[in-house]
Formats: sequence, C-alpha cells, structure tokens
Amino acid sequence: MIYLYLGRNTIKLLYLKKTLLGQQETLYNQKTYESDLIDKGKIINVDLLASAIKEVITSSNKPVADNQISLILPQEFFSFFRTTVPSDIAASALNSFISDKARSILPVDNTDLASDYFVQESESEKVVTYFGINQETLLSIKQALTLIDFKLISIIPDTMSYFKLFEKTLRKEKKETILYAELGQDILSGYLFDSCGLIDDKKILIKYSEEEKIVDVLKTKIDEITTDKKKVNRIIISGEKSDTIRQDTFTKSVGVWTNPLKRIVPTFYENYLKMLVPKDGKAFPILTYDVCFGAFILSEENKSFSLLRNGSHLNKSKMSLPKIGMPKKEVFLFVSSFIVSFLVFVLISKFGGNLKLPNFMAKKNIVTITPTEAPPSPTPTPNFKKEEVKIKILNGSGVKGKATEIKEILRKKGYVEILTDNADNFDYTVTEIQVKSDKKQLGEMVKNDLKDYITSPKVTVLDDKEASDLVLIFASDFK
Repeated sequence: MIYLYLGRNTIKLLYLKKTLLGQQETLYNQKTYESDLIDKGKIINVDLLASAIKEVITSSNKPVADNQISLILPQEFFSFFRTTVPSDIAASALNSFISDKARSILPVDNTDLASDYFVQESESEKVVTYFGINQETLLSIKQALTLIDFKLISIIPDTMSYFKLFEKTLRKEKKETILYAELGQDILSGYLFDSCGLIDDKKILIKYSEEEKIVDVLKTKIDEITTDKKKVNRIIISGEKSDTIRQDTFTKSVGVWTNPLKRIVPTFYENYLKMLVPKDGKAFPILTYDVCFGAFILSEENKSFSLLRNGSHLNKSKMSLPKIGMPKKEVFLFVSSFIVSFLVFVLISKFGGNLKLPNFMAKKNIVTITPTEAPPSPTPTPNFKKEEVKIKILNGSGVKGKATEIKEILRKKGYVEILTDNADNFDYTVTEIQVKSDKKQLGEMVKNDLKDYITSPKVTVLDDKEASDLVLIFASDFK
C-alpha cells in the first residue's frame, strides 16, 4: 500500500509491503517543489501533479511494487462539520439526519460531494464528524493518477491522520481541548481537537524567524485562542524541530501540558511501530512522516471510513422487502410447549407403565442455611489509567538526581506522563502528595506504589487549575 501526502508544494511517500511474518517492509521518501501543486483545496495542474507524484515514487532508493494509493489531503480540500446526534434518533435514521444537516450547514450542495462521516460516543453524547470532497476535484485527482498508471483507493483528510496519532491518550468522558502543533523550518502549523475529533477546520499557521523562540510564538498563540473562550488543555507537538524539545521545560515555559509525539507513539502505538521494517535499516522517522503513519493507523482501525464508496452514500436510499413483525413472546411459548409435549410423549411410549412421575406431595428435606457475613465492599475501579495521568515530581530535599530516580520508580509502576523540577525550597522534612479532588484514588495508588520508600507522606488537595493531576514533593524522609 502507498500512503501519499500531498501538501502545497511537498509530497511525502510511505510505502508498506506486508511480509509473510505480518510485518511491513517500509520505504519512505519526500520531495519539495518550487511550484505549488495545490491551491485553496484544488489541483492547480493535473499533468504537473502526475509528474511530481511519479518522480517521488520512482526516485525512492528501492522500487515500489504497487499501484494502489491512499491519498492524504490537507483539510482545505474538504467540506466539514460536526454535530451532536439527538438521543431519540434511531441508528437507521442516522444517514437521513446527517444528510439533512449537510444541506442546512454546508455552503455547497452535498449531492456534489463524495462524503463520509464517523461517530464518536462519550458517556453523555454522540458526536458525528462529517467530511466531503468536491466530485470535480476528485475527478482531477483520479485523472492525474491514471496518467501514471496508479489507482486511487482511498482519500484521507490530514486532520483524521493527526487525530489517530494521539486518540489512544484521550478519555471520552474528559472534556479537553488539544492543539496538535507541527514545527516546520519557519512555520508552526496545527489544528484544534477534543476527545471526539476535529473542532475547527481552520488551520493555524504562524511564520517565525530564527531569532524568535518557538516557546514564545506558541505561548502567544495559546493566549489568542484562550481569548476566544477556548482553553487549550494540552499540546501534542510534532515536526522535525520538535526532536530536541524537553517536555518538562517546554511545559513550564508555555504554561500548557505538552506531549512530544516522539514519546506518545512508542508508548501508545508500539504495536504499529514494530510492524514497520525500514529497508534502510534505520529507525522510522515518525516526526517527518507523522501524517502518513497516522493514515496507516486509520486504515487499520477505521476500515469502514471511505470517501470513495460510490460517491456520497448519504444521498442513496436503500430498498428492502417489507418486514412482517411477529409477536416474539407468543411464538416462544408455542415452540416451548410443543417441545415439552413431544418429549413427554416419547418417554411414555418408550417406558410405558414403568415410568414413575415425580411425587410432588413427597416430604422435602429442609436445609438450614447459616447466615454468613457480607463480603467487604470492593474498591471502586478508578476512572483513569496510570499511563494517562499527569504527575509532577518536585525536589524538596536538595538531593541531586533524586527526582530522576523517583521518576524511574514510578515509570516502572506504569506511570508515563511525569515531569521533574525543584520545589520552592529544599527544607521539606515530610514528603507531600498533592492530588486533585476528583482523583483521590490516584493519591492512594501513588502512596501504595512508593510504600517501600516512604511510610507516612502528607496528602493534601491540589488546586484544580494546575496542569498536573498529582504533585509529589519529596523530602528528607524519602529513602
């Protein structure tokens, strides 16, 4: 399978060939052109695009023995909306509901779009995210690929690819706004998401110079978003320039909890990463080909999503024969009584007079039941996972390297998101565990996981405004 990302003047290629062992031989390549290939969601020149795609594929260091392409396009190519499904909408009426929504929301006729949608459910609501691409644009893309003997088998919005790269870190019941930011050479780009997917299809684009610090540029943008009554709770940061970013210092400088993609993928998508076997023997450059890797995950986990399924499937009505409802209860009773009658008839005919029917008047043995004590109430299951909670370790004893040592102890216990820093002073004599009120169980879990190192820590409530879920200030009593 060929996963091909088409940017303004850049094409990225990820070629995967499945082996007998279930792994994927991996080949990747990218090229940047002086001329733009796309503009405002349209193909500028079909012949130019065909030539560029062919050059990227044929200039790879190994031959590509496939002609099927999954094309990843920027969000600007797609009509987009998301809506909440009313609780009284039946599953059979969902297509009609979304089609009506598309007609009322979109500025274009949805019958001119090849479209599809996906549904995300949380505890309180069901959210539909809709994508549609213009049929004429789709035709231009197919023409370009036909010229070089390639076949288009799927089209994927880049925003869906990005979302798949951190979806496993989310909790559906938790409302948070996430900025997926990609650091280019002189441009910071990104989109806003929540636990159900893309929030806003407007791409964030910020140009910056070498003299400007990425932290300052990003902090300014976060402040702008916050003034629009949208609080950013987390940043997922990708791009080649993010490779040198330290999570702890970057989070502290920006003021928003930051997850580098290079740490998310090995933790949450290890199985997919292990499937890739690059032909050059090097580690797969996830920060460069993140959008292609996300498309690969999408194709594995969301096989039903397709913008090419006979055009817009929302506008097609399905015909079926009428169904005749039957009273299930009466049918069940009739069948059961028939079976019982048949078995009694067989027994009587076989054993005749020797068959002894049960004596319902016989004296029954009375069993005395000794009451037992009720078992203790089970400990309620926490509504969070260890790998999802955010922990900050503060040095309150002044012992160098101790914070890193404790960080490794907690990592071995299953915690992932851990930052370290110094406390406000080094005079702490009693270790403190500060935990948010809605995660009291987390405090007990950490206390239990560190029982070999600390016996009686002080447990207090952490302010809900803090980015961390738990703050551990270790003191001189920590072994």
